[in-house]
Amino acid sequence: MEHTWATVQRLVAWLDTESRPMTPEVARLLRVLKISEEAGEVAEAIHGVMGGNPRKGAGHTWADVERELCDVILTAMVALASLTPDARKRFEEHVAYVADRSLG
Repeated sequence: MEHTWATVQRLVAWLDTESRPMTPEVARLLRVLKISEEAGEVAEAIHGVMGGNPRKGAGHTWADVERELCDVILTAMVALASLTPDARKRFEEHVAYVADRSLG
């Protein structure tokens, strides 16, 4: 997982460098909002798998849904890393909290 968080930090740095100039507050807000955009793409892929839109038909696979879910997770990791300097620790603490609360 250490390699994953290092990659997330590299993505944050890349976004900080390559995005249009904006305040850090706006950058963080846009990164959090991006999670909703990616979640919408998961919903679109599920509709495509299920043929939920008769006009579009069944144009996606479950592999597409998996890829879109990965985008949601990665986008959330980038947003978290944009909010706190120790995103990995914060995430691990939260996973432990949820596991303790849910699994006992």
